[in-house]
Amino acid sequence: MSVTKRLNRLYKTAPRIAIDKKSKLVFFSDCHRGEGGWADNFAKNQGLFFHALNHYYDNGFTYFELGDGEELWENKDFCEIVNTYRHIYWMMSRFYKKGRLYMLLGNHDLEKKNPKKTTCLNSYYDERERRTVPLCPNLKFHEALVLRHKETKSEFFLIHGHQADFINYNLWVISRFLVRYVWKPLEMIGVHDPTSAAKNYSKSIAVERKLIKWSQDQKRMLIAGHTHRPVFPTGNEPLYFNDGSCVHPRCITCLEIEDDEIMLVKWSYVIKKDGAVYADRQLLEEPRKIPIF
Repeated sequence: MSVTKRLNRLYKTAPRIAIDKKSKLVFFSDCHRGEGGWADNFAKNQGLFFHALNHYYDNGFTYFELGDGEELWENKDFCEIVNTYRHIYWMMSRFYKKGRLYMLLGNHDLEKKNPKKTTCLNSYYDERERRTVPLCPNLKFHEALVLRHKETKSEFFLIHGHQADFINYNLWVISRFLVRYVWKPLEMIGVHDPTSAAKNYSKSIAVERKLIKWSQDQKRMLIAGHTHRPVFPTGNEPLYFNDGSCVHPRCITCLEIEDDEIMLVKWSYVIKKDGAVYADRQLLEEPRKIPIF
């Protein structure tokens, strides 16, 4: 199946979620949460991410995670990841209980399609209360979603983006084997996986071209992740947006929609002259009105 046909199929069959001009949405992807070891690229940014989650929860945002939330190619035990980042999943459960949590599948966490893999998200043991309490019971994971604006009737397509990547979509089982048993040990001594769109610039551009072409041909706004490269079109460029990732060396990036405007945002640590350190939210591009089709 061609990339165009695959994306068209997903677009037609994806669940529709209604939004309006009052909706406040935030899009993260590619957290790659691991087990906290040396190869866990999320570990260094977990404080920033937790702070950002608190900000978005307190300000009434709906959280969308566009895939690769967990690093299940390098790590076999999903429950160990949940245990390592229990504070993160506790924050997510707060969104979930308010009906403000939507999760997509990426190539690195595609195993979550199997409900048996995610049973540890149903509940956890609260040591303070000494009892088992709900976490995110029966949480659904989607391959794609479509946001439909009530007033303008415009639709915005949400996917991870690996659907346009032959190796990471069609051959994901082989890719997982190589990452788990070849590239993970090599990464620990500084060798990067050349098959990864996130670590191979030419490969990420090739994937993006396919997603951009679909957006341009279908005249639809498309929001994705996968390449770890933030993209925010300006002027008359095709409406392909990318939220970046949570494993940048010194920051995390995301996309926000508020007041019918979309924004590309960076969260990073800033050190003041007096030595105080704080988490800073910074706009990377000027906000632009979300398009009307």
